[in-house]
Amino acid sequence: MAFLLRRPFAITATLRQVAPKSSPSITIRAFHNTPLKQHPHFFKSTKPAVSTTQNVSIFRQAFRRSYQQAAYNPAAQGDLRQRLLYGGAIFAGTLLAINLVFNRETREDGGMPPFERAYLNDTFMHTGLGVGMIGIAARTLHANGWSFRLMSANPWLVLGVGLVGSIGTMYGTMATNPNNYVQKYALWSAFNVTQALLLSPLFFMNPAILARAGLYTAGLMGSLAFVGATAKTDKYLYLGGPLLAGVAIVALSGFAPLVLPATAARTLMFTENIWLYGGLAVFGGFTLYDVQKVLHHARMAEQGLIRKDPVNEAISLELDFINIFIRMVQILGMSQNRRK
Repeated sequence: MAFLLRRPFAITATLRQVAPKSSPSITIRAFHNTPLKQHPHFFKSTKPAVSTTQNVSIFRQAFRRSYQQAAYNPAAQGDLRQRLLYGGAIFAGTLLAINLVFNRETREDGGMPPFERAYLNDTFMHTGLGVGMIGIAARTLHANGWSFRLMSANPWLVLGVGLVGSIGTMYGTMATNPNNYVQKYALWSAFNVTQALLLSPLFFMNPAILARAGLYTAGLMGSLAFVGATAKTDKYLYLGGPLLAGVAIVALSGFAPLVLPATAARTLMFTENIWLYGGLAVFGGFTLYDVQKVLHHARMAEQGLIRKDPVNEAISLELDFINIFIRMVQILGMSQNRRK
């Protein structure tokens, strides 16, 4: 159930039609689940000739609030060395702060047993491979014009195909015996390609924002994963129930623009804050939970109770990464808007 809530509301709810049938123009839902501005040539049944510049401008409007009129400014500031130093300092400070706050009680066994360490490293390796596969595939698809075709398609068709593809390949991967390597990795690759198909329009955004969002996401998840790996055994497994409730609230907040009028700006801003910052908190908590779940499964696999399956474990962490990354992209885009 947690997978079902995490997956559809993060990516596949991107291109949802929300305008009434009587209206000549159609509205879609963006990656952050706020309504787009109406555009006379966007998502019509016919496909008028639209220039590349217009398509890019349309997509970037997805990362603006419809009740704020700030323009997007992609200008990067500072040299590369300075940004790298700041990024390293932020990562180190985040790691130290999170460790002090969440990890006051360390493992009672004095360290991580070799089997748990090997299983966790194998899971992290598959997570990195999966995220890298998604990024490369999404960039390739975008370069070949897939993003334009996706944005011109029927949004309900995109939603339906995205849900079927994401959930179908995910559960197919999880249900496959890990000893069946060919089928297991084929379905896992299909799952990653499905995510790439839906994430490819993100490359309309400024590359600097995407790079910073990726760096911040990796830093946040790396810090939380370190805490989860070194914390007291099973300390955060109790978070499963509260996190499931939290992700349900975050998902429901994404439906607010469907039922609330556009004039309810304060309510829309409140629900978007739940979607953004509440989502960051929830999926950060899922990172802690998933890392400790990996260690718990490692102990069970060592006892012969379950099969060792790092691919299934990696899918959970990939979903956490994708959900956090999308929110980081939106937050950074909004920050650029406010600076101008």
